[in-house]
Parts: sequence; C-alpha cells; structure tokens
Amino acid sequence: MKFPRASGILLHPSSLPGRFGIGDMGPGARRFIDFLRDTGQRLWQIMPPGPTGYGDSPYASFSAFAGNPLFISPEILSGEGLVSTEDLHSAPSFPSDYVDYGAVADWKLNLLRKARKNFPGKHGQNGWGNLREFEEKNAFWLRDYSLFMALRETRKTTWNRWEKDLIARDAVALDRARNENRDLISQHVFFQYLFFRQWGNLKKYANENGIRIIGDIPIFVASDSADVWAHPEIFQLDENGSPIVVAGVPPDYFSKTGQLWGNPLYQWDVLEQTGFQWWIDRFRTNLLMVDIIRLDHFRGFESCWEVPAGEKTAMNGQWAKTRGREMFQTLLETLGDVPIIAEDLGVITPEVEALRDRFGFPGMKILQFAFGEGPDHPYLPHNYPENCVVYTGTHDNDTTVGWYTNSSTERERDSARRYMKTDGSEIHWDMIRLAFSSPARFALAPMQDVLGLGGEARMNIPGNPGGNWRWRFEWDQLTEGIRGRLTEITRQSGR
Repeated sequence: MKFPRASGILLHPSSLPGRFGIGDMGPGARRFIDFLRDTGQRLWQIMPPGPTGYGDSPYASFSAFAGNPLFISPEILSGEGLVSTEDLHSAPSFPSDYVDYGAVADWKLNLLRKARKNFPGKHGQNGWGNLREFEEKNAFWLRDYSLFMALRETRKTTWNRWEKDLIARDAVALDRARNENRDLISQHVFFQYLFFRQWGNLKKYANENGIRIIGDIPIFVASDSADVWAHPEIFQLDENGSPIVVAGVPPDYFSKTGQLWGNPLYQWDVLEQTGFQWWIDRFRTNLLMVDIIRLDHFRGFESCWEVPAGEKTAMNGQWAKTRGREMFQTLLETLGDVPIIAEDLGVITPEVEALRDRFGFPGMKILQFAFGEGPDHPYLPHNYPENCVVYTGTHDNDTTVGWYTNSSTERERDSARRYMKTDGSEIHWDMIRLAFSSPARFALAPMQDVLGLGGEARMNIPGNPGGNWRWRFEWDQLTEGIRGRLTEITRQSGR
C-alpha cells in the first residue's frame, strides 16, 4: 500500500494528561486528537494497547488481543451512569507527570467493578444484549483470556506453575475452572467490553477528524500470557510449559551483551499447517482498533535470534529461519491489502530487505542514528526512498534533546550541526523539520521531542528492569508557541 505524504506524533495513551493517574480514552484523548488536527497532523502512533504485566511494558502483555482496562475512562463511565461523580471525587491525588501503575490499578479496577455492579440497572436488556454480542464475536480469544486472567488472579503465579491438569488444558479441568471462577471470568469479559466500546468510539472520533491511528504489533508475545497458555502447540515449549528457546537480539547499539527478551519462539511449521490462523486473527482484531499496523522487530519474520532458555545474556544465540514470507502471503490473500510499516531496525540483511520489498512494506529511518558515519548512511534523508517512515527517535531512543546533550558523541553532534546548518540550540525543532521535509511518506516525532524535553522524559531504556513506560505530559507544556511552530513546519513541508 502506498501511503500519502503525512506527519504525526508518537504518544502512548498512558502518557496523556488527566487526573486519574494514567492517560485514558476520555476527554483528554479527544483533546489530543483536536491538537493533532489543528496543527495539521494526520497520524497518531501508539504502542501496543494490551494489559501489561511485570515491568508495565506494552510489549509484554497478558494478551495479544485484549485491551488494557487501565485505559478505560472514568469520565465516560460517569456520563453513562455506571459510576457516580462521588466515585470520581474519591480518586487519590495521583502524580501528573508519571504513572504510578500500582496505585492506578488499585483504584481503577475497583471503579470498574462498581461499573459492572451498576451495569444491569443502567443499561438494561439492550446493554446485556450488546455485551453478549461482544462476547460471542470475540470468543475465539476472549474465552481463554478471561479464564486465564481469573486463574492468574486466584493462583497468583505464572500459568506454568498452576496445577498440571490446567497447564495441560485438560478439558475436565478447564470446565471445572470455568464453573469455579464464573464471576471473575464475567468481570474480565466486562472490562474488555468497556475497553473496546470506548476505543471504538475514540477511533471513530479520530477518523472523523482526519487522523489515522498507527498501532504496533510486537512479533513476540509474553511467556506469561493467555496466548501461550491457550496455544502451546505453536510455541517451542517443554512439557511443563516453559520455553525451550527464547527471543532476543545480539549485541547492538543498545547493549554490548545483546538484549535478552525472554519471549517464547514460534513453531513456524505448526503455524503454517494451520494456515497461520492465529496471526490472521491477530491482524484482523488489531485492524478493528487501528488504521495502520507497525510490525515491531520485522527482521524476525525472516529469521530470529534464538537463545537457549536459561542463558543470562543474549550473546550465546543463533539466527533461526522463520516463515514470514509464507505468512504474509497468506495474510494478504485472506485480509487484502493490509497497511503495514516494517520496523526494520537492528541487524538487517539482504534477505530481510528482500522480504520487506517483496510486499512493498515501508521501512523505518531513525534520525538519531544518521550522523557521524559519512554521507552514504541510509538514515540521512538525502538517501531515503519515498516508501519509508522517518522518526526523530522511537520509544526506545533517548529524547532528541537528551540524545544531543547526553547520549551522542561529539562526532555525531558535529555531523548533525553541519548537516542541518544549525548551532544545535533548538535541536529538537531542527530534527523535526529535517524529518518532516524529507522524502519519506510518513514523518513522526515523539511528543517529548515536540515539547523539547530532555532525557528525564525518556519512555524506555532497553534492558533497564524498572522505571520505564511511566512518562506523561501536562497540557500547560503544550504552549501556543509550540503549536504554532509545529503547524508551520508541517505546512512548509507539504504534509
């Protein structure tokens, strides 16, 4: 698919302002969409919106299909009569500049339980009908997910430490577990119903205002997820449900010992025998939530870094071939011209480039990686093909100001100043202007770069075990001067 020339902002919903401790799908999200529209942006890129587990990473979700209940808007629930204004006033005084996930979860999930209790009286038969319709339509993932979450809540441990008959998904044991946990299962179904109803309305509002949402599908899923428990046959697991080999990347820009992600790897031959049904279901569900899909770690669809389980670093791994070509062929034959962006960063080989180009997927260019290595560097804009997407930086990078002041070398800084003919005093605007004026079809900047924030606002430090995914902005940071500057750069660059 050939994308039109456009620009936008990378911002996860958790980073939106609001008084309930975390960004959500309520008035703040609509205000952000209004800001995008008014400044000429046409894209909003988010990270995976699923329920997060240990470390709060959107890339380590309990489900590849479910939504994060923490993004449900209390204000919308109040407007529907599912919770009271007194319930909203009971919210603690959350920090406004970062997410305290534990405190938010304690308060928000209790609020959602109240909404569930009030649902029959407020929404009546029509509400129950809509809920049942949602449950039936999404049964292919929701049935296992809701049971998984209920069991995880009662067992308080990862699924591969449950009773052996539940690990093995014995039919009698599963039926017994469903009967014993009927109320908890119903609760998690209801939370997903609220999430998808609110998200659907938010996406509709974005599209009506000329904004398309770019979603993010990680190639891998978390070991402790409903997907691995429900479909062990498509993953490389031992008889106890533990991974035999795990995912990562070899030593790279971010780490001298590589990155050991720990995700279980797929049984690609089994996936192919099923017609890649799990992947097709995953894409189809995501396309209900977003307009364009960014495939994280695209190179893993050609071959992935396979590390024996139990290794302490990713250094002792090997490249293992996968079947991305067959999967993409089946996907496009089944769903049509799926709009995909390939996150082709890292160790990219001619085979990976051939896979990307075979299907016409635009790759990614990162300006922070462009400087200091000469004029032939592929991330310098004069070397871009049109069919690509340029970022000043991603969620894994330092902010542009942080990169320039702390993370870059003097050689990189000198190269950047010379290339952009700048003194570096407004490096974030220099980089945004360079990205937006490039030949790339899409140009995106993290919200931190639009606001000119330093490394303290960084979203993620790869390999750092804690303190990530917490940053939030506040509306008073988004001044009229910033709005005007972004609007002008966007207009001048023809986006």
